[in-house]
Amino acid sequence: MNLLMVIFGLVTVLAVVGTFQAFKEKNLLGILFNFGTFAVFGFFTVMTILNQGFPPSLH
Repeated sequence: MNLLMVIFGLVTVLAVVGTFQAFKEKNLLGILFNFGTFAVFGFFTVMTILNQGFPPSLH
C-alpha cells in the first residue's frame, strides 16, 4: 500500500500542474478533468495517510 500511495500522490501533483496549465490555456474540459482527478486522488491519498499513518502500520 505504501508504493501505491506514493504513485497516487504523484498523480495528484501532476493533476495540479495540469489544472494550472489548463487555466493558462483557458481549456474548460481540461480544467474539469484535471480538477476531478486532483479531488479524487488527493482525497484518497490524504485519507490513506491519516488512516494508516506514514509509513503505514503493519497489523
